[in-house]
Amino acid sequence: MKSLLFPAVFLFSLTLMAQKPLQGKVIPEYGPIFQVETSFKTDTTQVMKVVFDITKSEDPSSPNRFIGSVARFLNMHEMEGVPVENMHLAIVLHGQAITDILTNEAYQEHFPEAASNPNLPLLKALKAQHVEIIACGQSLAMHHIKPDQLAEEVDVALSAMTALVQLQNQGYQLLKF
Repeated sequence: MKSLLFPAVFLFSLTLMAQKPLQGKVIPEYGPIFQVETSFKTDTTQVMKVVFDITKSEDPSSPNRFIGSVARFLNMHEMEGVPVENMHLAIVLHGQAITDILTNEAYQEHFPEAASNPNLPLLKALKAQHVEIIACGQSLAMHHIKPDQLAEEVDVALSAMTALVQLQNQGYQLLKF
């Protein structure tokens, strides 16, 4: 029996790996998703209040994949049947991720090799879906970034800690990246 189980699991794994991502309907340019069978069913009737705590940044020539996860959240839950108006999302950025919300000019000061900030179209698309985008004021000061160097979609909080506590007190659930 064991000898038959391994090939079946292996073939199933290859099928999943070969599956191509789908474009979501909410933010089709970002947040690719997969159609999956689930045994833990999504409650499509509940209001989802989520705050994404994003501290990491990777390749300055590509959109931050952690910010992209917010688009993926919207896309996959809408595909599953959660109404967009039942998803209340916020992003709190600090640490390394603070540079990902800069204007093109300020971004080029930090990354001279970059032609522009690749995150700006993603931030605009998220803001168009009413995602709250919040920068940590303490991280801005630490990195010598002025508020006028931020993308227009961004609000500034006293600190990431302040924003995270306030949002969680308002019923937002924390997802840490």
